[in-house]
Amino acid sequence: MNVAVYGASGHTARFVIAELLRRGHTPIAIGRDRSKTAAALALQERRVELRTAGLDSPESLDLAFSGTEAVIHCAGPFLDTARPVIEAALRARIHYFDLTAEQGSALDTFAKFDERARERGVFVVPATGFYGGLADLMATRACDGWSAVDRIDVAVALDSWFPTRGTRRTGERNTTPRLALIEGTLQKMRPAGSSSWSFSEPFGTQDVVELPFTETILIPRHIRVRDVCNYLNQAPLRDLRNPETPEPVAADERGRSNQRFVVDAVARNGDARRRVTVAGRDIYAVTAPIVVEALDRACNGASGKGGAFGLGQLVDASDFLETLAHRGEIDAVTAT
Repeated sequence: MNVAVYGASGHTARFVIAELLRRGHTPIAIGRDRSKTAAALALQERRVELRTAGLDSPESLDLAFSGTEAVIHCAGPFLDTARPVIEAALRARIHYFDLTAEQGSALDTFAKFDERARERGVFVVPATGFYGGLADLMATRACDGWSAVDRIDVAVALDSWFPTRGTRRTGERNTTPRLALIEGTLQKMRPAGSSSWSFSEPFGTQDVVELPFTETILIPRHIRVRDVCNYLNQAPLRDLRNPETPEPVAADERGRSNQRFVVDAVARNGDARRRVTVAGRDIYAVTAPIVVEALDRACNGASGKGGAFGLGQLVDASDFLETLAHRGEIDAVTAT
């Protein structure tokens, strides 16, 4: 399959291109700056076709997407970049996936492109990465068999956070208030003090703050839930706020850093409680197998005939997570 990768010079995009190559796909690397993209692709083991396209030039995007079957959009801030790339994908009638953690971008995608994607018979799937998609899969698994739930908590612990330039640019751009699902509606997150969360080892009990990402947008699209709350431990936020914190450094043959993570999704339905836990390594690197697995499933018989979907809505969540674990992309999934 020929797959366009827009924003191909970025840190996460290089993992995506490598994952596509490992699975036998043909990535088409697309960037706004040809020399920058070419320099980044020199790190790849195999030759990758390079194309250039600007977000302000629909004609160049149309040419860049010619002959492809899908695009994985990796160039944030997605509040600024998602719309023109989705428009081009719809003109080309190809599937669209992105990696946004920006709530506003995901909301905009669902509001503006669901009907048009259905008309064209293609999938538009935002937030298909560590933030957004992974927790949506976990919450979907935790709620399996329940027609409605009272509350879903998603808690993330990182032992460190070495932010990429893209992460820092997105943080500077994304100044809109964060949204939480409260009493069944998306509302501005209410100010709350810090609390604690008991994670599995080696993290243990951590101080956390409420910090919603795109999973808050994805989950209520297909799960009947009253409240959704997201938490992040405080240690990585100190790294993120420190302008001297360096970018990720490769620590293995696949280019992954030593960063470790654990994610909990806890669903409550009356007195019943279910918890799904996933652990792994490097939030940027793990995004690549998530989005490429989503692409493979969408192009090979995912339910539906097109439209805008959250990942947990599009695929069999339990099988998807087990596949990632079987391939060693995440540690074993535990459910209690």
